[in-house]
Amino acid sequence: QVFVLLENIYRAFDKIAVQRRIFKVETIGDCYVAVCGLPEPNKEHAVAMAKFSRDCMEKMDSLVHRLEAKLGPDTGDLSMRFGLHSGPVTAGVLRGDRARFQLFGDTVNTAARMESTGMRDRIHISQETADLIIAAGKSHWVVPREDVVVAKGKGEMRTFWLLPREDVAPSTKASSETMEEFGHVEVSMDPEPMVQAVTAVKSDKIQRMIDWNCDILLQLLRLIGAKRQASRRASISGSAMDTELDELEREISTGGLPVDEIVECIELPSFDSAAYEKDPRFVEIGEAVEAQLHSFVTIVASMYRDTPFHNFEHASHVSMSTVKLLSRIVAPTQPMQESEDGVAGEELHDHTYGITSDPLTQFAVVLSALIHDADHRGVPNFILAKEEERLAQVYRNKSIAEQNSIDVAWEVLMEAQYHDLRRAIYTTAEELRRFRQLVVNTVMATDIFDKDLAMLRKSRWEKAFGVEDDYSPEATNRKATVVMEHLIQASDVSHTMQHWHVYTKWNERLYREMYAAYLAGRTDKDPTDGWYEGEIKFFDGWVIPLAKKLKECGVFGVSSDEYLNYAEKNRAEWVVRGEDVLENFKAKAAAKSKVMKRIEYGDHVGVGNGMKRVAFAKDEPAPEQAQSMLSSIASIDALPEKGNGQARDLLQ
Repeated sequence: QVFVLLENIYRAFDKIAVQRRIFKVETIGDCYVAVCGLPEPNKEHAVAMAKFSRDCMEKMDSLVHRLEAKLGPDTGDLSMRFGLHSGPVTAGVLRGDRARFQLFGDTVNTAARMESTGMRDRIHISQETADLIIAAGKSHWVVPREDVVVAKGKGEMRTFWLLPREDVAPSTKASSETMEEFGHVEVSMDPEPMVQAVTAVKSDKIQRMIDWNCDILLQLLRLIGAKRQASRRASISGSAMDTELDELEREISTGGLPVDEIVECIELPSFDSAAYEKDPRFVEIGEAVEAQLHSFVTIVASMYRDTPFHNFEHASHVSMSTVKLLSRIVAPTQPMQESEDGVAGEELHDHTYGITSDPLTQFAVVLSALIHDADHRGVPNFILAKEEERLAQVYRNKSIAEQNSIDVAWEVLMEAQYHDLRRAIYTTAEELRRFRQLVVNTVMATDIFDKDLAMLRKSRWEKAFGVEDDYSPEATNRKATVVMEHLIQASDVSHTMQHWHVYTKWNERLYREMYAAYLAGRTDKDPTDGWYEGEIKFFDGWVIPLAKKLKECGVFGVSSDEYLNYAEKNRAEWVVRGEDVLENFKAKAAAKSKVMKRIEYGDHVGVGNGMKRVAFAKDEPAPEQAQSMLSSIASIDALPEKGNGQARDLLQ
């Protein structure tokens, strides 16, 4: 994914460089080095490089949004820092096996310092470059940087910002980090534009996540359709079959609790060589199904409440991790994309316990990731049981949040307006039952604290992987069930098995969520107490053993090693830096809580994801009007009179 991203970005930058007569020197990892004024002299080198930087910044913004469908919704949050400096250099070609053009000198080092001390989505320039741009009659292009930069090996430096071109609106990145970094810029204190700006940022990001999830689910629906057509089981739309499915849907919707539906092993279909005959790219899903899928995903997004952690962005992050792991469930000697013939396909089917050859299973697991925290209240089940007594009674104090998430999402899917979507997912009673079992087992697997469910999963694991040489259909189905449960569990905490900055980002959000519950009196314990030690215990008792089990499943290849390595590295890093990181968490959460006191929340309105939410308990009817999507955020009844720092905090 990193290679795909950088390849697209660098290719685009290369084209801009040719147009602007900029010489590309080299790329070092994710750093793009270019120069103007050599080997061909150019008196306007500073202005040319300024234009090149602007073009690259705009191209970067458009590219990351376009690549979201391929690389995931978080891709749209990526951005760059730019640093420019002007001065003399020593340049030439170093001879050897890989001769290349090189630059040397203090100017190169200073340019690197401009980049490293800059900010995302900003072009940071030195005094020398600013003087040249001003001398060229472009003084309106630059503004002084308010704070003094202390650069390694340089000491204090006076620097400037190169402004975006006048006819291009500033980039609106949907992240609190961007808000914080741009805090020193003059901000209007008129509350209405501020509210609209924040709403636009939030809504835009959610819409991008909705679109990405729809794209992924649509691809899987095409695979379902391709297998159905290739197996010569075209969608049965007869009234008798439709009536049977309608009755079964009503039976499931009015039946018992999801926790009672958990099964020991889910029976997946046997291998069908005919399923490889149809190319899913040429399968027509139909405009009605696509529209209903988009509407359904949007409604699911609206169900997620304004919580720092358990929100729609988290659900999309889990979906992305689920898709990643599903794509890597392949036989080591036979990649999935090459398995187009019956023999190779059967080998892959057997090795992966039937998961890779059943697109309905994959669709159900990804959908489960999307809905697994729908209507989450921002507190654990033991607190929810005290706050929502009626809900707790309905679900017998067992996995309250997880059962509720299944029910609210399933209730919406069963509405009449999604009839075509349901018939695209399943066309027989057998498929419907398997789809329901997959959703229930997968979502319920995300409750890792229920002791009874934990014992059930432990027993299932021992039966599945504790007995060798058992190739019976029941044993294979049990292994498939275990793999899917571990897949969703790993995806749910995947931030602990990714880069350090991803781990700390989501860890801070979880801390903020618990801290907000503490300040609201929903819990008596300050989460700061024991958080540092608790993270170490969580790594040792859950994350690292889970990563090891991914490897023991035998179907994830090098991905299991990747997850385990990141988990162990993050644990080691947390041991060293965790206490300082936690202090930073607390300081930021305390500052944010002061700002939030100035914000008044309307009913069913939140700042977090900018969406109205739909929530109802199991014994309440689904709302007919579940159509409204994006909404404005809450009103602000008190604003600081002046002070950019306060305005920044309020926006953040």
